[in-house]
Parts: sequence; C-alpha cells; structure tokens
Amino acid sequence: MTIGVLAALAAGLMWGLVFVAPLLLPQYPATMLTFGRYVAFGLVTLPIAWWFRRELKLLTKNDWWIATKLSLIGNVIYYLALSAAIQLAGAPLPTLIIGTLPVVIAVCSNLGERQFSWRALAPSLLLIAAGLLCVNTDQVARVVADGSITRYATGALLAAIAVAAWTWYPIHNARWLQKHTQHSSMTWASAQGLVTLPIAIVGFATTLVWLQFSGDSRFASHVFGPEPGKFVALMFVIGFCASWLGTLLWNMASKSTPTALTGQLIVFETLAALGYAYAVYQRLPGVFEVAGIALLVLGVLVGVRALSRR
Repeated sequence: MTIGVLAALAAGLMWGLVFVAPLLLPQYPATMLTFGRYVAFGLVTLPIAWWFRRELKLLTKNDWWIATKLSLIGNVIYYLALSAAIQLAGAPLPTLIIGTLPVVIAVCSNLGERQFSWRALAPSLLLIAAGLLCVNTDQVARVVADGSITRYATGALLAAIAVAAWTWYPIHNARWLQKHTQHSSMTWASAQGLVTLPIAIVGFATTLVWLQFSGDSRFASHVFGPEPGKFVALMFVIGFCASWLGTLLWNMASKSTPTALTGQLIVFETLAALGYAYAVYQRLPGVFEVAGIALLVLGVLVGVRALSRR
C-alpha cells in the first residue's frame, strides 16, 4: 500500500507537467502537441523495450491489442482533448473538470467491482469534491464574468471528453495488471509506448502536412513552428517524464492498491497541475484555493487510512 501511494504521488507530479505545455506553447495546435509528445514517448521507449525484449515477447496478440486500445484512449484521445481544452479555456477550468477524476474513477470502479462499501468511500470522496470546488471558486467566477462563454463551453466539453477517456483507462489498465501479475510494470509501460509510436508518427506527419498545405503563417518559416527548439525539448521532457515514467509509476500503483483507491490518488495530478499553473501565471493561490488544496490532501489521507484498514 505504501509503495502504491508513493508511486501514485510521483506519477501525479509527472503528469502535472502535461498541463504546462499548452500554456508554454500557445501558438501550437493541440494535434501537434499531442502527437509530438507521443512520438517522443515512443522514441524514448525503444531502447528500454530492447532491454526488455524477452519479457515483451511473452505478451500475446490479445495483450498487444489491449495495449493499443489503452494507448489510443488513455494517451492520444485524452491529451488531444485536454490540450485543446486548456488552449480554449485556460488552465484553471480544465483543471477543475479533470480534477473530478478521483471521484469519477472511484465511483465507476466501485460500481463495476464493488470492492468497498459506499460508507467507506463517502468521507474521502466528499472531502475531495469539496476541495475541488474550493480550489476553483475564483476561477468559475472569472469564467462567468469574462464573457467568452462559447470558448469556455467548448473547452469544458473537451475537458469532459478527457475525463471520460481517463476514467476508462485506469480501470481497464488496472484489471489487466492485476490479472497478469507475471508481467512487470516496466514491461507493460514499454508495450504501451511501442504501440503508441506508429499511431503518433502517422498523426504527427498528417498534422505537419496539413499545416504546410493550409498556409498557416506560424509554420511558414520552420516546419516545427515558431519555436522549434523549445517545442522539441518540451516534447521530449513530457514524453519521458509524463508518458513513460508516469505510466511506469502508475502501473506500480495499480498493482499495489485497489482500483477504487488508486482513482482517488489521481488527485496528486490535480495538485501538481495547480502548482505548475501558478508558477506559469506567476501568482500565489487565493484563500479559497489554499483551503481547497488542504481538503484535497485531507481527502486522500482519509481514503488511504479507511481503505488500508480493510
């Protein structure tokens, strides 16, 4: 349990980085950010997969098909929707919606598997929900006062799609890991990286061709856009840290903790994303945001304590 919680914490710190890229590269379309990240993820995985090639050969065709579905939904669709949402609505609103994942995953997981009684889950879920509401009180007020309702509504819809994709991913990923304990988290992370690479290459090449033929002025001087060095460097940082290392750490957490609890531990991603966003915006959190962060942490601690007793 301790290893699982620490692994989930580290995964959250890695995954929080994905909220930063759309803010640091606002001129780049969501498709380029998404496929660029996963091309880097696949390339980083290649030497690691070669090292674990014997273990990977033990995976069946059905295992590879499951890895492909997990990568397509949990990687490509999730981040495509999330990055577009952040660019449309800014970081705070999508963070609010993505931040509901701990509650949504725990509820959906328990509906399907009924690992714990709702009485055991209720206190931590309520604390997390209250924390998320407090964290984003100021942000929701700003959205209402802003006036770009259509832009924010579109961003909110895309963030909801990202929530659906990442609710499906950890539940099915955990089921596979718990049924195939003979395979290590490293092997499964490498498998997902390998199947993501061809999907990402096709998507990235298609995006580049479209940007060139559409006459987009941002990509007239260089095929990789107005800040090619920054783009490539950031894609590889996120590809390694958030995609490969984050997937490995999350696999470790999924094997060591019940799915209903693992879902709640995604709250670490929300906390990390908020911290990184404050750094980019160069401001400190408000009173409500501090109270919300405290409630989020308390909710996770209550959940860990209650579920570990069972």
